[in-house]
Amino acid sequence: MIDEIRVRDLALIKEAALAPSPRLTVISGETGAGKTALISACKLIIGARADSSLVRQGSGAAEVSGRLFAGPAAAGTGEGPDGDDELVVCRKVGADGRSRATLNGAMASATELARTIGPLIELCGQHEFQTLLKPAGHGRILDTWSCEAGDAAAAYRMAFERHAEAAAALEAVRARASASHTQLDEARFTLQHIEGVNPGPGEYEEVREYLSRAEHAETLARNSHGAAAALSDEGGALDALNSAIALLDEAARVDEELAPYAASLRETCFVVEDVARDMAGYCDNIDFDSASLAHAQERMGALQGLMRSFGPSMNEVFARWEEASALASLVDDADEQIQAAEEKLAEAEEGLQAAARAYADARRSAAPAFAKAVSAVMARLDMGSAELICTVEALDRDQWSRSGPDTVTFEFRPGKSMQPRPLARIASGGEIGRVMLAVKVVLGAKDGTETLVFDEVDAGVGGSTANALAGVLAEVAESHQVIVITHLAQVAVMADAHYTVEKTGGDAPETLLREVSGEERVREVARLLSGSATETSLAHAREMLAAAQGRKAASV
Repeated sequence: MIDEIRVRDLALIKEAALAPSPRLTVISGETGAGKTALISACKLIIGARADSSLVRQGSGAAEVSGRLFAGPAAAGTGEGPDGDDELVVCRKVGADGRSRATLNGAMASATELARTIGPLIELCGQHEFQTLLKPAGHGRILDTWSCEAGDAAAAYRMAFERHAEAAAALEAVRARASASHTQLDEARFTLQHIEGVNPGPGEYEEVREYLSRAEHAETLARNSHGAAAALSDEGGALDALNSAIALLDEAARVDEELAPYAASLRETCFVVEDVARDMAGYCDNIDFDSASLAHAQERMGALQGLMRSFGPSMNEVFARWEEASALASLVDDADEQIQAAEEKLAEAEEGLQAAARAYADARRSAAPAFAKAVSAVMARLDMGSAELICTVEALDRDQWSRSGPDTVTFEFRPGKSMQPRPLARIASGGEIGRVMLAVKVVLGAKDGTETLVFDEVDAGVGGSTANALAGVLAEVAESHQVIVITHLAQVAVMADAHYTVEKTGGDAPETLLREVSGEERVREVARLLSGSATETSLAHAREMLAAAQGRKAASV
């Protein structure tokens, strides 16, 4: 959901700020005032290509910044964005056409903006940003609308991934099985040398520790024995401590303040006695015979030889051992392992085929109902007998992808007797905007896009169609944040926030964007009705605004 967009030095705009309503916001103004510049601002923050023509003449750079919240709970509810993930994006375009962007304060590329901000905003009515015009997105739209197709899609993707893993595993087995003689000889050489030593996990560390003690046995024995004697022999540390304790005990009978010192020395005696006993035991246990020392030295030499050849550490030695064992055993048991991998792939293929059939059946079942629902909304928009046609065509097995085993295509039929055409070939921007609007109504809260920006959706619309269009836009705003650039009073009166765009005169015209309310809004609605604010048009505007408020209150 868009919380705020700020624009500076973009095209005709010197400086402007838009803080749209969470529900329905309309932007109106005179023809040529610069309303579409706001669409350019939205394009920039969702990662569109930038060029110098976007920069206001005489300025060094254009800047668009936006604050959004990625949380569907806020869109279309009229509630604040508390708890949603905040996104702050800034895009600067220099007069030389170079672009820089930041996302939450960090540098970001246009691709990152498209990936992060793009899914949150849908521009409806501008061909280059219509997901509806991209056949690759038609299947996702159908799957989003149909719970059965959505569940089948998830099951198919899981089966597709399992099949891909099984195919990769078989390829790896076959590749190892066809290893060259040189690779096989190298693996067997590695096995012969490592298995000849047969190192155990942790053995190198154990031998190294043993040798460190064994090679210094004389020093360890002499020093541990000397330490024990210095502590416990006659005249040693314990005798001195006991003498001090006796003296302090005698003095404490005169001055009690000396008693704690005597107690501390007694505790020290316990520690010294423990150390003396441990040192005596350590000395008695030093018994490194020459045979054990020689064996340990031999093992250390063998282990170090392995590390020089296959290391530099024992971890690498064990890894080379495992790799060589796998290659040698695979070549020896290649037929069995290939057969096992082929069986797993066949099992995965069977599962994928079943998932593909269920997926295709769910899509074929959902397609007519979805097309009928969209066409019904199109009829409400006074599009006559125009229809949306949804077809599902199976793909050859080698064309299956993660997206599905078939293609879903939306086509537009202007009339019952006319041939369906791809949506991208619809000439009218208003027409395609209304088809998109109908699709969004049918998707409702299931649609993952939070903000819809409509431009040209009311092109060529008037009379009863304008009333129907306004009602449908309000319906979409129940589940989305909707921003509409409009010239229709019927649409404007349904808005929760109303902005006007005005262009100043002079040699360097500026586009001004401001929110209107109260009498200012009444005058703008009157202008949309008749081109000027007459008493009749003002009265009609007040009547329309009051009626719209009543309809919105009744729907709450």
